[in-house]
Amino acid sequence: MHVERHGAGPRVFLGLHGWSGDHRTFDPLVPHLPAGATLLAPDLPGCGATPPPKSWRLDTVAGELAELVSELARPSLVLIGNCSGALLGLATAMRLLASGEISRLERLVLIDPFAYWPWYFRVFVSESIGHYAFAVAFGNPVGRWVVNAALAANRRPETNLTEGFTARSAGIARAYLRLLRQIEGPEQFAPLALPIDILHGERTFGAVRRSAQIFAGIWPQARVRVISGAGHLPILEAPETVARYAFGTNVPVRTGAVSPGQGGAG
Repeated sequence: MHVERHGAGPRVFLGLHGWSGDHRTFDPLVPHLPAGATLLAPDLPGCGATPPPKSWRLDTVAGELAELVSELARPSLVLIGNCSGALLGLATAMRLLASGEISRLERLVLIDPFAYWPWYFRVFVSESIGHYAFAVAFGNPVGRWVVNAALAANRRPETNLTEGFTARSAGIARAYLRLLRQIEGPEQFAPLALPIDILHGERTFGAVRRSAQIFAGIWPQARVRVISGAGHLPILEAPETVARYAFGTNVPVRTGAVSPGQGGAG
């Protein structure tokens, strides 16, 4: 699995990008990485420079990620998951729990996660119209422009929610959606007792805001953090604020600027 490394400190943070991203999703956090920390950002299986998984099954991908955690933890790490990467992080944590290696995880940070499937995800995995719906919405520049414009209320003006799809094959993106559909419901993650922080943008999708409350009801130890002024891309829209919560530092908060990095919806 291809992994980008930033820093060389003993505290390790592992970032899992979302379904239209790659390791560059976490680039905006790099300038705010505290001394003594290392940020590791892999390309998920099938994305960027990482080959596809052995099979497009949730347990297969979670198994590969659990192996990566075991390899990189020194002796433990903080797992940061962005959008659908948060769900993969939860599946990975459950895999580590089942194998008796949950101590490899110090904490989970879930950024703009979904706890349930909104109707628009169901459209894209439909056997009858999913391929065509995805092609219309994301498979061409006009469709991406229209979708991005329609989602203006859920992002800052200078960001682009569909940018990541320009470099992502429709087959891989839809494969990840089908894979995530194998999650039966958020209740299956209830056994996770480690510290959990849930971050979401103030202007993100309603489904994400509701999901944060669903997750908070499952985990009494969870802390929900709302990123003021940000939409569905808080890493890109408010990197210093996200860094402060994710890395556990007192980074000064300036939410007006957007750092360069890979955009994308999830």
